Amino acid sequence: MEVVNAVIVISIIGLIGAIILVFASKFMAVQEDERVQKVNAELPQANCGACGFAGCQAYANAIVGDDAAVNRCVPGGDAVAQKVAAIMGKEAEKVDQKIAVVSCRGTCGHTKKTFNYIGEPSCRDLAQLYGGNSSCSAGCLGLGDCVKVCQFGALEVVNGVAVVNEEKCTGCGACKDICPKNLFWMKAPEDDPIVLCSNRKPGGETKKSCDVGCIACRKCERACPEGAITVEGNLARIDQSKCTHCHECVAVCPSNVIQPPKQILKVIIDAPPETAPEKETAEAGR
Repeated sequence: MEVVNAVIVISIIGLIGAIILVFASKFMAVQEDERVQKVNAELPQANCGACGFAGCQAYANAIVGDDAAVNRCVPGGDAVAQKVAAIMGKEAEKVDQKIAVVSCRGTCGHTKKTFNYIGEPSCRDLAQLYGGNSSCSAGCLGLGDCVKVCQFGALEVVNGVAVVNEEKCTGCGACKDICPKNLFWMKAPEDDPIVLCSNRKPGGETKKSCDVGCIACRKCERACPEGAITVEGNLARIDQSKCTHCHECVAVCPSNVIQPPKQILKVIIDAPPETAPEKETAEAGR
């Protein structure tokens, strides 16, 4: 009998608790703004983080709940910004579109391998071993971590160096985040020309490790009529706000480090071919 009474008491307490929870869920429920899901439906669901939020859902919540700007979805571009702005009853601001660039052209024929790498085909893993196996310590390792994270098929490794297909690139920045050599930077579509090197060692050392690296000769700096080029830390850099695209720097660069964006893929493909150990060892690591 005591057991029966205990069961009855517990059942009554459970029933009362359930009733309280039901009422609490009704009266304390937070109604989600229906615009959140509408905005999220217009986003590309790349969840790349280029907007500054954890993913598309988080960005949609911020747009509706915190009045975040509607033009921060780089992969979606102006088209998505306009649709989201219409949902929010705002005017769409232009998206600050960027395109990824690999600041390296040290292909297999221009650099040497210091040792054969046998292991997981990963740039990050290879970089842990003495900074990698390229004679240029700042150069592309060519194992394609960037290719793996690109959701838009905009990257491939050609002749040992990663190259970007500008027509497919959305500027999400995933490649920039994954590269252990920090070779990626984001440029505006109109930026032209650009410097394809990241090596900051003195010119003589750079020349020994890569015959197409910047040797800090300052010829580009002297040739630029607008003063848009400076050589700092043994590396040329172009101030695109001053550049008039005259290409005087392209003409005088002895290493062909400075190139128009449209020429980059051709330069990489036309580089001297050589058997690349990273291809063989990458296959061995699979």
